[in-house]
Amino acid sequence: MRAWLPRILPGLLLLLTGCEPVSVPPDPSELIRPVRVMTVEPAAGGERVTLTGRIEAQDEVRLAFRIAGRMLERNVNVGDGVRGGEVVARLDPQTWRDAVATARADLTAARARLVETRNQFERFQTLIRDGFITRAMFDEAEQAFRSAEAQVSAAEARVRIAETELSFTELLADGPGVVTARGAEPGEVVAAGQMIVTLAREGGRDAVIDVPTRIMQQAPSGLPIEVSLNEDPRERAQGLVREVAPQADPVTRTFRVRVGLIDPPPALRLGSTITAAAVLGEDAGGLLIPAAALTTSNAQPAVWVLDPESMTVELRNVAVTRYDLAQVAIAHGLAIGETIVTAGVQTLRPGQQVRLAGGVALPAAAPPVAPEQGPDARPVPAPSPAEPGPTADETEAAAEDADPESGSAADTDLAIIGRVATATGLHRSAPARLDASR
Repeated sequence: MRAWLPRILPGLLLLLTGCEPVSVPPDPSELIRPVRVMTVEPAAGGERVTLTGRIEAQDEVRLAFRIAGRMLERNVNVGDGVRGGEVVARLDPQTWRDAVATARADLTAARARLVETRNQFERFQTLIRDGFITRAMFDEAEQAFRSAEAQVSAAEARVRIAETELSFTELLADGPGVVTARGAEPGEVVAAGQMIVTLAREGGRDAVIDVPTRIMQQAPSGLPIEVSLNEDPRERAQGLVREVAPQADPVTRTFRVRVGLIDPPPALRLGSTITAAAVLGEDAGGLLIPAAALTTSNAQPAVWVLDPESMTVELRNVAVTRYDLAQVAIAHGLAIGETIVTAGVQTLRPGQQVRLAGGVALPAAAPPVAPEQGPDARPVPAPSPAEPGPTADETEAAAEDADPESGSAADTDLAIIGRVATATGLHRSAPARLDASR
């Protein structure tokens, strides 16, 4: 029986080594959670409102041909600067040249007819004085002369129209500016009025912002607005409201407002993203805190107040007087200098101990914070003090001195294995059971 003991003993030891005690994860409510905090400070006078917008030209025109035709060339592209009177695009002029030639030919014929009728009318004037023609013949000659004069005038007008339409085959810029968009390519047949290029004229810049209804109702007329570039807030300019849309956008329910900029720097280019800031009212009233710090308790607004000494939090109801875009104004419930939690408010409970996020050390009185582990890591319990087990020599001696008559060989082997497990500090979560008959 003892012959197989040396062969199975290493396997049993390996099996016992894998039997670790099942640890119960700690209660989440007992964890020391990291939070971000801020100190309540008095609000500055007036409510500061910031909105995002973009830079556009004060005047933007969509250049188009007045006549239809096949476009042969477009001389500018997006981003190109143009001068006043510069040719932007051209249509195929052949049809309109033919129209001019036809109108001029009609004018020549009308002038020849006019000369003929004028000469006849002048002759008839002499003949009627001498009585050689009747009055009816004279009236007929005069009528033909007057009709020829009208035909010449009409032909001259048709020539002018044809020449004007021929000039419409060239699209000219009506002023200096920058091309911001194109609507047709060379070779296309364009219709009259179809946009060829969009030209942002020089001479002014607007900051275009979408303003909510609440701010529209509170903003007075002539409110100064400060506009700064998002990429570089040092690039800024002052402006005044120049145009307000009379109707709200049907989708966003905001009003389009154009702010005329006064001497904008070159960095405020067309299409740049800007931030428009303005101060509404004389006094904001109450204390301003971030909207992320607000939660609810008993269906009322509340905030978590931190006790710096014990590093515990308390849920306190507050009275909110105004909800802004990113802040809320508190009338009462907080005092200046108190510390409130601004991030992590959804996982807190009254009296819970917290720690400051961002590597801020806890007070000395607070218990040490265990290092953070991965989601699959399990805490290893500290080994409890135990009596020293027998040495390897004692185990071997016990195996040699075992009395075969005091029990079966299997029982003796089990006793030896148990003593070895105790000596190595191994414990099983459930009592092992071996079949002695095996």
